[in-house]
Amino acid sequence: MASAGSEGQAEFLCDFPGAAPAGSLPEPEPEPEPAQGVRTVLAAGDARLSPGATVLGAGPGGDLPSSSPLEPGVHQQPFPERQHTRALSAGVDPRHRVPILPRPAVDQPLQPGSATGIAYDPLMLKHQCVCGSSTTHPEHAGRIQSIWSRLQETGLLNKCERIQGRKASLEEIQLVHSAHHSLLYGTNPLEGQKLDPRTLLGDASQKFFSSLPCGGLGVDSDTIWNELHSSGAARMAVGCVIELASKVASGELKNGFAVVRPPGHHAEESTAMGFCFFNSVAITAKYLRDQLNISKILIVDLDVHHGNGTQQAFYADPSILYISLHRYDEGNFFPGSGAPNEVGTGLGEGYNINIAWTGGLDPPMGDIEYLEAFRTVVTPVAKEFDPDMVLVSAGFDAVEGHAPPLGGYKVTAKCFGHLTKQLMALADGHVVLALEGGHDLTAICDASEACVNALLGNELEPLAEDTRHQTPNTNAVLSLQKITEIQSKYWKSVRTVARPRGCALAGAQLQEETDTVSALASLTVDVEQPFAQEDSRIAGEPMEEEPAL
Repeated sequence: MASAGSEGQAEFLCDFPGAAPAGSLPEPEPEPEPAQGVRTVLAAGDARLSPGATVLGAGPGGDLPSSSPLEPGVHQQPFPERQHTRALSAGVDPRHRVPILPRPAVDQPLQPGSATGIAYDPLMLKHQCVCGSSTTHPEHAGRIQSIWSRLQETGLLNKCERIQGRKASLEEIQLVHSAHHSLLYGTNPLEGQKLDPRTLLGDASQKFFSSLPCGGLGVDSDTIWNELHSSGAARMAVGCVIELASKVASGELKNGFAVVRPPGHHAEESTAMGFCFFNSVAITAKYLRDQLNISKILIVDLDVHHGNGTQQAFYADPSILYISLHRYDEGNFFPGSGAPNEVGTGLGEGYNINIAWTGGLDPPMGDIEYLEAFRTVVTPVAKEFDPDMVLVSAGFDAVEGHAPPLGGYKVTAKCFGHLTKQLMALADGHVVLALEGGHDLTAICDASEACVNALLGNELEPLAEDTRHQTPNTNAVLSLQKITEIQSKYWKSVRTVARPRGCALAGAQLQEETDTVSALASLTVDVEQPFAQEDSRIAGEPMEEEPAL
């Protein structure tokens, strides 16, 4: 709903269904009031929103517009129709369009170091295109607000410790990004320092922004830029991940999940792309290493798209092991990087592992393929690396429900919970997940719920009964065989891939257990045999007389 303003300006007010109860969200940092002549969109959850207002771009009754296909590699999918209803409609009073769920009593406080942290700040909701259309721009505020609502509705949020976010400093951002990039995307013309990037950087900065067909501003057709709010939201996303990971690394928390946007793993040293401005996980990894002396950090990237920015940041760094599982299709899927033979360089050679799925969607990858990748590569290599900390780029666009241009895979949300549980066996359980991609609201809410359940140590919903007795599809086997062949040069622990015929995951695991038992038995025989021979020899010989006392 728009209300007319002076000189034809419009102020958009919105109230996203499923918004959290009053007082349950941390207050955002104050931001400057917009100057005249600048259009602004108030994000869902803003304190100035009017009761009964509708979502930006919503149709009658609050339904969002239906989706339409995307061009492969364009990385721009419209917002899916009616997906928000399951994730957000529970407990909403239709008269006021605000949740009426009672807030559960807070659970008993946990001992220090035993809690799961959740980092979130509503300031990140304000990163929106001025056009207000979530159809044109699928990376929208409803993504994190729907996840937050799901965690509230299920009671999981009450079992976690909520972490107050903060904006990352420009110095922290420059741990990964250039000074030019940090100023360009980390400041706005209304901040107290008057750091207008266009003034500081001159006309050269103009090429980084362009007018979009929708009337907004963007780095490209899908990476929108809001002059008032995007810099603050992007810095808040980084700061939330840093704060959460620091508390886990120091032992104050057991593990955690950062519900943040905009995402970060595509952001390179001097390039914003794919919805990303600052690489939150990469910055956090360098912060942990440089400021907290965490010597070995594992980054596992589960987003269906390769994290080109994260790979770039650590390509020559042996202290950070980067493992990405992504749709590759011989470089024909966005962003086109992440080939299996991209293994790192210099001292970092072997510390970059790309589990690059090929073969398109014939058939799509699912639970069994991801479990097999963990069995053969991720888990054994991670154990061999023996990290002190695990950071997860938790992109959920491999979860079933995403259209082919933005994923098309069939991994179940509950499988992400099981993968998270496997990662918790590393680094004394010091695991931090940071939201990356994923645009189907039901899918990302289901996956977030599964992952938080895993972090809390709750019993997980079991995978389909026949999953462990399935065999990976042929394309997955060929992909994994190529990867294990390459990585076996650097990691002795990589395992043989289960063949598509006659060797299901359960069979492969059973064979591994048998081989382990046999190896241990062999070691026992090798150790005990000399003693047995010596005892036999001694038994046939007279014993020497003991000297008299």
